[in-house]
Amino acid sequence: MTYLYDQMADHMTERIASGDLAVNTMLPAEGPLARQYGVSLGTARRATNILRERGLVMKLRSKGTYVVARPEADTGGDDATGEPEPGHLALVQDDGS
Repeated sequence: MTYLYDQMADHMTERIASGDLAVNTMLPAEGPLARQYGVSLGTARRATNILRERGLVMKLRSKGTYVVARPEADTGGDDATGEPEPGHLALVQDDGS
């Protein structure tokens, strides 16, 4: 059995891979995202956290959650890092911290 948050994260990963959610695109806030997918706020939050763990999105305090990288060809395995390529998120400046 696959949990709803895993299904949602996988679907969003597919959307990022296809370009439907492009790099530097801001995701909807978790509330509207939960309504869009017909899930609870907690489920939407877990799904976006999975995307963050995969290295596909970055949460910026008071700015929102942005797509920062497209997934590698194989996103199904635990070894897929999905690390962002340099310079993908123009809104974030490396301050060395």
